[in-house]
Amino acid sequence: MQSKLPSHVEHVIVGGGIIGLSIAYHLTRLGHRDVLLLERDQLTCGTTWHAAGLVTQLRASENMAKLAQYTAELFRELEQLTGQHTGFRQCGSITVAATPARLEELKRGASMGRSFGLDVEIIDAAEAKRRVPLLDVADVLGAAWIASDGKTNPVDTARAFAAGAKQGGAKILERTPVTRIIVEAGRIVGVDTAEGVVRTEKVVICAGMWTRALAADLNWTVPLHAAEHFYVVTESMAGLSPDTPTVRDLDACFYAKEDAGKLLVGFFETNGKPWGAAGIPREFSFESLPDDFEHIEPYLADAMRRMPALEKVGLQLSFNGPESFTPDNRFLLGPAPDISGLYVASGFNSCGIESSGGAGKVMAEWMSTGVPANDYWEMDVRRAMPFQRNRRYLHDRTGEAVGLLYSLHRPHKSPATARNVRVSPLHDRLATVGAKFGEAAGWERAQWFGAPGAPVNAHATFARDDWFKASGAEHEATRSGVALFDQTSFAHLLVQGRDALALLQRLSTNDIDVPVGRIVYTPWLNERGGMESDVTIARAGGEEFLVVTAAVQRIRDLAWLRMHAKHAGHVFVTDVSSGYACLSVMGPRSRELLMRASPADFSDLAFPFATAREIEIGYGMALAFRMTFVGELGWELHIPAEQALGVYDALIAAGSDLDLRHAGYVALNTLRLEAGYRDWGADVSDEDSPLEAGLAFTIAWNKSEDFIGRAVLESKRGQTPRRRLVQLAAPGAVPLLFGTEPVWRNGSLVGYLRSAGFGHTLGCGVGMGYLYCESGVSAEWLSKGSFEIEIAGEKHAAIASLRAFYDVNRTRVKGEVRKVEELIAPDLLKACLKG
Repeated sequence: MQSKLPSHVEHVIVGGGIIGLSIAYHLTRLGHRDVLLLERDQLTCGTTWHAAGLVTQLRASENMAKLAQYTAELFRELEQLTGQHTGFRQCGSITVAATPARLEELKRGASMGRSFGLDVEIIDAAEAKRRVPLLDVADVLGAAWIASDGKTNPVDTARAFAAGAKQGGAKILERTPVTRIIVEAGRIVGVDTAEGVVRTEKVVICAGMWTRALAADLNWTVPLHAAEHFYVVTESMAGLSPDTPTVRDLDACFYAKEDAGKLLVGFFETNGKPWGAAGIPREFSFESLPDDFEHIEPYLADAMRRMPALEKVGLQLSFNGPESFTPDNRFLLGPAPDISGLYVASGFNSCGIESSGGAGKVMAEWMSTGVPANDYWEMDVRRAMPFQRNRRYLHDRTGEAVGLLYSLHRPHKSPATARNVRVSPLHDRLATVGAKFGEAAGWERAQWFGAPGAPVNAHATFARDDWFKASGAEHEATRSGVALFDQTSFAHLLVQGRDALALLQRLSTNDIDVPVGRIVYTPWLNERGGMESDVTIARAGGEEFLVVTAAVQRIRDLAWLRMHAKHAGHVFVTDVSSGYACLSVMGPRSRELLMRASPADFSDLAFPFATAREIEIGYGMALAFRMTFVGELGWELHIPAEQALGVYDALIAAGSDLDLRHAGYVALNTLRLEAGYRDWGADVSDEDSPLEAGLAFTIAWNKSEDFIGRAVLESKRGQTPRRRLVQLAAPGAVPLLFGTEPVWRNGSLVGYLRSAGFGHTLGCGVGMGYLYCESGVSAEWLSKGSFEIEIAGEKHAAIASLRAFYDVNRTRVKGEVRKVEELIAPDLLKACLKG
């Protein structure tokens, strides 16, 4: 495979594992011939060579599932396309459940899979035993069966990608390590190797365990860490068919597959073993790690109980090899935030083989066009925060991340390790009054408030347990009185300069040329009309604007601003997030509370909606936004971080006889769902237009300045979208909604919920989802349909609407006094069982 190093190519791929080879293959399929893959030693020598080779397709989101589904479809024909044997066999998979909670998770997953076009069948224990006679199903309550799952030979499959890439014109060089990635003026210009420099416009790092260090040299955070991964291989087992389905027992933390007449059994232990914190040797190739049978013995014992035949057969091999894991068990794909032309595809959390085809296709398209073909935000490397390249953090989180792959994915669950990295100045105050914290972008955020002293890591279940009751009370207090939310995790980006307005007008669909002290909510679009973000912009001066966005969007939005500011003239973009804390005072009595703590005039005349004022409060100052995300009268107080405790104490003292309630993010979510407020990353993304998302009111068609994506919106203006974000409610459903539930109309699948929760004011489950109709999703189409929402395999009658079910005219937001009952949509009020 060795040949002369070229002086210049269009695309360079760093790393010759299955991901890098798949990207090379897919780039050539798109017509690119100037593709160079550089491997430090030999192809597949890092992790690919010892992967188990399972091919599974059920994922937590539509686009992650599509990656896996595409991979399985490609594997079926890859050998024919390339002439290289792959060993792929579509034998199906079975995942057993021995607890009610696990069975419910499987049922919810099966419903979700159907909404993504994946056929997942829930079978009983007897059927699981029939399909896999090796199983002991005495305690099995049910299982999930996916006929289209299978297994493949990782090395042969990687070779097939290599063969296809070379046939398409790509050059693959082994034993050519990249020693440096060359960046000039914020863009890729080449890579350095022992053989010389290759000039290039685009580089993608697919270096597996070595990726973090390569990226860190460029001051780029790509957070992953290696962990030891264990499996055993038995001696030959008589009668073991190559078509035996792969097996998972997630509670027992093991998987099993037939492997050349033997059984391979692998483990994802509750407490994994991080490896390589001091750095991965460059010469580490085709190597295993020392065995630790004592570590895996309890898991092997559980596997023997589930598959008793294991007790009667010897072990031919006990293997231990490293694989890389990310802090949130999601892939790392996409562009570097501040280096044009640099990409990454790494951190596959033991799912690299089964996602390799889809990941290669996604990255090839992304590198070719500069934009992702679909919404891959949950896998986007720009979600990573700078602190996450800290090696101690990664080491400690990785020990848990191994087991999180197979643990129950309960709602609102956060990891238990490497916590308290980013805390609000109010953290200890909130903990004292019973805050139960979750994690978002490293921030500790109150999910709900329980009894002080109760377990701080208590996670929500699928049932109406203590978390449900506590967050429900917070929800109701926000609707009836006043509640306090700590939203310090907001990101704050300051845009200044004489060309700041022009830049923001170019980025924003809404009109930002407003008087000083006004606030504008606006989407930012890409060239195809999808929403790159949605932000709140306060005009703080003639040439000064404060952009407020969600914690998880901080790096992405900052990069978007800086990228466009490069060519915008006299503009300065500064991340001032660490300088602010934010307290939101929400509810019909919020004005009364603030008037006790501040001498400012909070009347509608002096302080109308969508305005910002600097106010005195307590002994400090705050920039107060009259805004809301809960559908009630309220203010966000953006406070200098060092003054946050004093302002908080003043509010608590002022609310002592107003029944002021602390509230967390679970209540914030259920409140905004009732009121129909969109959440970027859940309800809207970079593939959703404002017209599809029901946000046409944010488009300033008449402003003189052009904005990115306008041409696409203009071409669809006045049309009824075929795909539209719709409000849905399930008045009679007892199981809770959490999102991804399929939506049926007149017996046909028409979409699924993007986000959902229990509307305590409405008295039922409520959510939002994109529904599809070839002739257009209109109010008439909704009114003439009979809708159902599928929850854990059961369908429940639903009501669909283009408008919010609660206070559609925003009367309470405007400060009007109206009874809650008057604000609920009449059709829903009739349908709900209010007691």
